[in-house]
Amino acid sequence: MSTPYPFTALVGQSDLRLALLLNAVSPAVGGVLVRGEKGTAKSTAVRALSTLLPQVDVVPGCRFSCAPTAPDPACPDGPHESGPGAARPARMVELPVGASEDRLVGALDIERALAEGVKAFEPGLLADAHRGILYVDEVNLLHDHLIDLLLDAAAMGASYVEREGVSVRHAARFLLVGTMNPEEGELRPQLLDRFGLTVEVAASREPAQRVEVVRRRLAYEDDPAGFATRWAGDEHEVRARVVAARALLPQVVLGDNSLLQIAATCAAFEVDGMRADIVMARTATALAAWAGRTGVRKEDVRQAALLALPHRRRRNPFDAPGLDEDKLDEILDRFPDEEPDHDPDPDPEPEGPDDGGDGGDGSDGPDGDGGGVPPQGEGPHGDAETPESGTPDDPAQAPAEEPAPAQAEAPEGQPSARGADAPEQAAVRAGEPFRTKMLSVPGLGEGAAGRRSRARTAHGRTTGAVRPRGQLTKLHLAATIQAAAPHQKARGRSGRGLVVRGDDLRQATREGREGNLVLFVVDASGSMAARQRMSAVKGAVLSLLLDAYQRRDKVGLITFRGAAAELALPPTSSVDAAAARLERLPTGGRTPLAAGLLKAHEVLRIERLRDPSRRPLLVVVTDGRATSAGSLGGDPRALAGRGARLLAAEGVASVVVDCETGPVRLGLAGVLAADLGGPAVSLDGLRADSLAGLVKNVRTSVASHASHSSNRRAA
Repeated sequence: MSTPYPFTALVGQSDLRLALLLNAVSPAVGGVLVRGEKGTAKSTAVRALSTLLPQVDVVPGCRFSCAPTAPDPACPDGPHESGPGAARPARMVELPVGASEDRLVGALDIERALAEGVKAFEPGLLADAHRGILYVDEVNLLHDHLIDLLLDAAAMGASYVEREGVSVRHAARFLLVGTMNPEEGELRPQLLDRFGLTVEVAASREPAQRVEVVRRRLAYEDDPAGFATRWAGDEHEVRARVVAARALLPQVVLGDNSLLQIAATCAAFEVDGMRADIVMARTATALAAWAGRTGVRKEDVRQAALLALPHRRRRNPFDAPGLDEDKLDEILDRFPDEEPDHDPDPDPEPEGPDDGGDGGDGSDGPDGDGGGVPPQGEGPHGDAETPESGTPDDPAQAPAEEPAPAQAEAPEGQPSARGADAPEQAAVRAGEPFRTKMLSVPGLGEGAAGRRSRARTAHGRTTGAVRPRGQLTKLHLAATIQAAAPHQKARGRSGRGLVVRGDDLRQATREGREGNLVLFVVDASGSMAARQRMSAVKGAVLSLLLDAYQRRDKVGLITFRGAAAELALPPTSSVDAAAARLERLPTGGRTPLAAGLLKAHEVLRIERLRDPSRRPLLVVVTDGRATSAGSLGGDPRALAGRGARLLAAEGVASVVVDCETGPVRLGLAGVLAADLGGPAVSLDGLRADSLAGLVKNVRTSVASHASHSSNRRAA
């Protein structure tokens, strides 16, 4: 077994360490969600915490880790007789992103249950994690139904398995820790609320701290056992402090004044529901116990608010988590502390271990390398990954574009390099996001689980039964009995049990919902530079992105201007990154329509390789003009027509939003729509509240429009 990185050797990250330790003191706090960029010691800190938890006494042979002094009366391995227990370290169980429901909650031996009438239950990860830590890396990539099961078990302290008339319940109390990188997608606000505490982590930008991170990490990799030995004293002290805080916790008094501070804080920050109040109360109590006190103080309530409220204030994914600390202090000052208790206060300002920056021994770190830990709150770590920062060429990190004077498109034949013939205009702010109608792709798909279009999925209503391919996951009981019934006499059935064999088992087929890919191709050239027009386009894209976030879709954005097209927003569900890129979308230059269509073809081709079952919808927003061939050479209009027919030949459902205005119209957008095999909609339909409805109309009528366009071309 490898030697874990010592918890006390982590550099900085005081909020992360404190949140983990508070949950170790009081698992009732509700777990920790750690949000941050890659390479910020999220996983390292969680794995290191497991070594600080005290050993647990378990009933020998119990697969559900029952305590010998208070065994679970409903334990599937019970009832347990009184007797001495066996001590073992607290477990740290990891839930993989690709885990199945059976792996999480456990699985029943259906064949034995039918044939023998016994509850042959194989425990899952929830049982393994009982009285320990359950760690979910990249929790935002976990399927929603697994997150719901996980959070329900964490809230109730028990896991229930109800299948085919067989019911199993067992205790499942654990410290839940999830980590995620927001760039890869957000959790729904409802799921965010279920985590007790949330911590934002980031890599330090201070060279001294980064040097200390590297120094300690290299020392650990050179000699893990020796490095751990040098930190053993600090680890022992923190472990003893956790045990002492757990023992003190029942004696901590949460006074009425502290409760008023908590209630006033949650009300002032307009937090939904009552879970925030409860979590803050538990966190403040744990903070007092961690500090060695029996009374909760104002600073405990303040720290609890900073850990428990920021993620609960998000009304939609475009809101950045955070808390106004000046407002928080103003609220708490209205309720001054009562007479302070006279308990010893070993930690007047409770923080995680190693906050003093001395490595734990009062001088240099235990590595003997010199250079104590820099001040807290920056975010260095002991992880092997290299912390990364934003780069200037990242649209989400780049500064806002400077306004430039408007300029019409250059005539054909003029230089068309982007930025050379038409200075780009100032980026236009997106219109206000709005709620879209329910959009769905016609037919029955087989894409990734989502909440939009009908599809064959692993979860949903049962529509039939088939022979299982591989491991049985969802038994169709009636079909299984029907398959086994004719053979009972030949199999020598004599008792009440049904004689069932492997080839009798039937897998249930289910129909649920899938997610789709909506790819926008937006003309950002000079002819599209009208501020209201581009604002409406951005508002519609953001609205559909928000809807896609809620329904687990993917949304992408391609823009074309000057001499080329670019993928401004790769297919994603990360609304934060999307909002930043769309906000900075500039306009100006000539119109390389063919480049935009070919870029769409390339993006869809790559996405089809990554996820062949996800069905796309292409939305082209343009006036249909093609004034630049870019690097392709040739007639721009002919190139655009060939690119459109290429997409149509591959069966991509498409729609063209005609942005042409004025009394004299060329109708070029209609020609483009005919080549794409989809409908064209006039500019009047470009209003923000109309574009979403447009997508719905396309998804339900693309076949009839394509047929009409073909007849028109033939005529």
